[in-house]
Amino acid sequence: MLELQKLYSLMVPSLWETLYMVLFSTVFACISGFALGVVLIVTEKDNIMPMPRLNSVIGFAVNTARSLPFIILIIAIFPLSRLIVGTSIGSTAAIVPLSIAAAPFVARVVESSLKEVDKGVVEAAMACGATRLQIISSVLLPEALPSLMLGVTITIINILGYSAMAGAIGGGGIGDLAIRYGYQRFETDVLVATIIVLIVMVQAIQAGGNMLSAKFDKR
Repeated sequence: MLELQKLYSLMVPSLWETLYMVLFSTVFACISGFALGVVLIVTEKDNIMPMPRLNSVIGFAVNTARSLPFIILIIAIFPLSRLIVGTSIGSTAAIVPLSIAAAPFVARVVESSLKEVDKGVVEAAMACGATRLQIISSVLLPEALPSLMLGVTITIINILGYSAMAGAIGGGGIGDLAIRYGYQRFETDVLVATIIVLIVMVQAIQAGGNMLSAKFDKR
């Protein structure tokens, strides 16, 4: 019983730290990633706002950010984290690199989802006199919503994995717990418990994402 109490006292604060990091990182990554993804699709050649140069610049920036391994990215932007939140250690500081790492991924997910929208629907909206903003908000995004839901689900799972890696350099959360107790102190029960919790979280996130995607799917 004592061991269970100890495990519980260690796991609960770490779980809340992980949920805190994942929640806010997902929100910030989706806000910036959705904007980038929409710009990437609408500025393509033969789209509603063709700007090939801008598209190339943003595409290059997104690909560059995606090419950096997260563990290197989080170290590289320590100064930025310190500038924004006042520290480079802890769960709040980890939100900065988590958001930056996930935003390019979200951008490509959004771009891919919007490309799946039937061009005939967009052309029909343009023929009816819809503005560019109306096409984006009333045609592209609603039509791609099921795919976007699945994309956000994958993003959340990726951020959860990133948050575990952030624990390796003082980010807190379940990853930090697994490293400090499961690896450094050889407490296998703690390591196994963190693995089980992460598996349960991923399964729950994926199930929720699948359910929402199916709910909004008009097909």
